[in-house]
Amino acid sequence: MLCISSAILAQENSTSKANVLFISIDDLRPEIGSYDSSIAQTPYIDQLASEGLQFDKAYCQQAICGPSRASVLTGIRPETSGIFHNYLKFRDVNPNVVTLPQHFKNNGYETVYMGKIFHHGDLDDEKSWSRLPAYDSLTVKDIVKPVGFALPKNVRERQETRKKMFEIYGDVAKYGLASGVAYEAADVPDNTYADGYHTDLAIATMNELLANQKKPFFLGLGFNKPHLNWVAPKKYWDLYKRDSIALSPHNQPPNHGAAMGIHPSFELRVRSNIPKKGPIDKELAITLKHAYLACVSYVDTQIGKMLNALKDSGEYENTIIILWSDHGFHLGEMGIWGKATNYEVATRVPMIIWSPGMKSRGARTNALVELVDIYPTLSELAELPLPKHLEGQSFAPLLDNPKLDWKKAVFSQFPTPALREWGAYPLRPAMRETFFGPLLHEVEENIKSQQKENWDRKLFEHNLMGYAMKTKDYKLILWKDITNPKASPIFTELYNHQTDPDETTNIAIENPELTAKLTLQFKKGWHGNKAKYKYP
Repeated sequence: MLCISSAILAQENSTSKANVLFISIDDLRPEIGSYDSSIAQTPYIDQLASEGLQFDKAYCQQAICGPSRASVLTGIRPETSGIFHNYLKFRDVNPNVVTLPQHFKNNGYETVYMGKIFHHGDLDDEKSWSRLPAYDSLTVKDIVKPVGFALPKNVRERQETRKKMFEIYGDVAKYGLASGVAYEAADVPDNTYADGYHTDLAIATMNELLANQKKPFFLGLGFNKPHLNWVAPKKYWDLYKRDSIALSPHNQPPNHGAAMGIHPSFELRVRSNIPKKGPIDKELAITLKHAYLACVSYVDTQIGKMLNALKDSGEYENTIIILWSDHGFHLGEMGIWGKATNYEVATRVPMIIWSPGMKSRGARTNALVELVDIYPTLSELAELPLPKHLEGQSFAPLLDNPKLDWKKAVFSQFPTPALREWGAYPLRPAMRETFFGPLLHEVEENIKSQQKENWDRKLFEHNLMGYAMKTKDYKLILWKDITNPKASPIFTELYNHQTDPDETTNIAIENPELTAKLTLQFKKGWHGNKAKYKYP
């Protein structure tokens, strides 16, 4: 039976096209109250979930900032775009691609962003944005530009460490080796740091747009936290009691899992107050999780400010709102602190949508969806034509019926996490001469011990890709040589999410028939696992 989404019909009856508020969050796993977190204090995201539709099974296409954001904003998967690390600009490989905000701009929208929407290096894509934010409004209010650290001792420490790293290691130090301390709790106003500043700027920009409204707007508000460094005003740290913060009991790599799938937390270890090798002790681990939670609550409050300003403006009922994170984050699970794996905790993300006229308010759905689906969904809800290059599927029908039979599987990928720098960039030879050297030697020996005759440095450092497929009940990870895609996988992982949701044991070897069945499903690709829905 063909049907047209009530969210779209509502917009047809409106006097103007719906606006879009596009909220991206960096490194946020579903550590949110509405996602059943037992500790996170996130009342404003919870409220949005209670008014919109929450996706409990949403997945990124690669658990690292650049490739994930490129897939969201171009609608192209990493396997097609070739963007597998943070140092490749999407225009360098796809110069003529029409991005999501560009598509709205081309169809009569004012498009503007604050904060982190694209990854650094792609942020100011001139084809995507029609105007600048309302910087003058903040200048009039004597709001100064944000800082990375508010405490003078942390500013000095970062400067001194940076100087020392360059003296010892040379140019390679610029690739994150002098990132400062991992966390800060300063008694400062919210707009001291970037996320509070950008929220103020977004509100000022929205008000300016509405005061001179001739077009609907596509407003991107991108939050940097809870990405490292975990800096947040002290009042958000004070929301949590240290003795109430529990650590994951699953702090070891999966039994029989892929040695190359586990990295030694490179991203965290470049911070000054973090040990360069060995385990993270319990007391430090609690502090780190405390810092992460403080950042989550800090961002939640900024989202509340933005949503309240939108309601006060009278445009809330004429605005499509989508909130999403670019990937998840390990907080000690599997012994990892960071993203950059194919496992559930890194690839599963929070995503919530609100749209005028939608029927399923306050609902949750277990439908499998992907971040690459955002582009066609927003286009459909705004009644824009769908560009032919898109590799996602609109989930707009779920806004009316969250229980629709949907995708059979979703897909993520990551190149050898254990032997990549923390931006997923292939190892530079000079990096082995830094304090990463002992860590790299340790993980390399683990891989050699497991893979034996399969070991080949060029393969494992440059050409090995882990392809993950998530179905309703299972996670399959195939480790394949990208130069020989038809060859059998070098290694296979299979996790039963019915009995082992934390992915503690790889059951591929003991379940050959199931593994073969799921491998056949994997070979159908994203095309063969789409929802069989008849769009009007």
